[in-house]
Amino acid sequence: MIPRIQEKLSILADAAKYDVSCASSGGTRKNVGKGLGDSHTSGICHSYTEDGRCVSLLKILLTNHCIFDCAFCVSRRSNDIKRAAFTVQEVVDLTISFYRRNYIEGLFLSSGIFKNADYTMERLLAIVKKLRTEERFNGYIHLKTIPGASDELISQAGFYADRMSINLELPTEAGLKTLAPEKSHDLVKKPLKLVNTSMQAYRDEGKRIKHVPTFVPAGQSTQMVVGATAETDKDIMHIADSFYKNYGLRRVYYSGYIPISNDHRLPMLGSLPPLLRENRLYQTDWLMRFYGFHVTELLNDDHPFLDTEIDPKLSWALRNLHLFPVDINTAAYELILRVPGIGVTSARKIVQSRRFGKLRSDQLRKIGVAMNRAMHFIWCADRIPSLGSPSAMEIRQHILSAGSRKNTPSSQQLTLF
Repeated sequence: MIPRIQEKLSILADAAKYDVSCASSGGTRKNVGKGLGDSHTSGICHSYTEDGRCVSLLKILLTNHCIFDCAFCVSRRSNDIKRAAFTVQEVVDLTISFYRRNYIEGLFLSSGIFKNADYTMERLLAIVKKLRTEERFNGYIHLKTIPGASDELISQAGFYADRMSINLELPTEAGLKTLAPEKSHDLVKKPLKLVNTSMQAYRDEGKRIKHVPTFVPAGQSTQMVVGATAETDKDIMHIADSFYKNYGLRRVYYSGYIPISNDHRLPMLGSLPPLLRENRLYQTDWLMRFYGFHVTELLNDDHPFLDTEIDPKLSWALRNLHLFPVDINTAAYELILRVPGIGVTSARKIVQSRRFGKLRSDQLRKIGVAMNRAMHFIWCADRIPSLGSPSAMEIRQHILSAGSRKNTPSSQQLTLF
């Protein structure tokens, strides 16, 4: 590799690590003929860093030059860092070269904003268009939308990208005005609405016409920084819920704020991002999307923050003990889903298996139920609740103590690292 290209890659790959919204599932682009790559049959392999961030794709910025001066961003205008920018052809060549060497199975491409939004978006569009039309690359492409870019450029990009995303940056407009006064949520909502409307239009057209162009087949997503401003978990999840409903997002990503400057407007968190809070927000998001929970059930004025000691599903169950225990052999699927220790797959297996006989504790364990948590909330064939039901505090302490015993050094799984 040419030394200058290697230097650029080092700078711009490092700058891209702060963008966590790089999910690579959901693409169905097939390779026909003699094209290169296929996001349908081989899928996109995932790799995760120690703190849980996905690094599965060739993840780079087109440039880390930026006209904005957002206090929480490492690429902000006033930050004294090394700057670099790829040409359109350099990104194309890197993607194809890395793919041929089996280093990657797709591309995650974002950028700082140099000159203006349209100038930057034109170059991002040129890259994905070259990959698709000239190189016949059929691998996965996740493209960042540039806030403020024209509708025409965004619409064209939708025909070449598998997924598009645009960063909300901070959960609230007030927070944005404090740390990034040059930006607004309206600049994010407009392209999200445009892409969502176009996706729906092409889906509807596909029901009437056989051959319809593919438009952002893996949907769109957004990302917000958590911990840089004073929003509660309730505020954050209400914002996420509204974006899911209004713009049909596939994912909302929560990025724990990483201290990168001594700006007095930013909180002092030491050297580590709030990863536990980030994890709890993802768990809450999962419950809302796959477990039938409404955001107000998990977070409200009485409980504006998530419990850091226990997961949000267990926290909800302990606040609603009047709904438990449930009979695992007769309860509806929707209620079984709400039992701590039972996931979507396990709940489905329970409903399917109980048609052949009543389920016992040992069978539930084989199905995949985490009985150390679920045992407090269910009945089954060999487990009938006692007359004196334990309190929420007693159940909580029992589960926490069982978890601490499980994580003692003598019981930890050995690793190579």
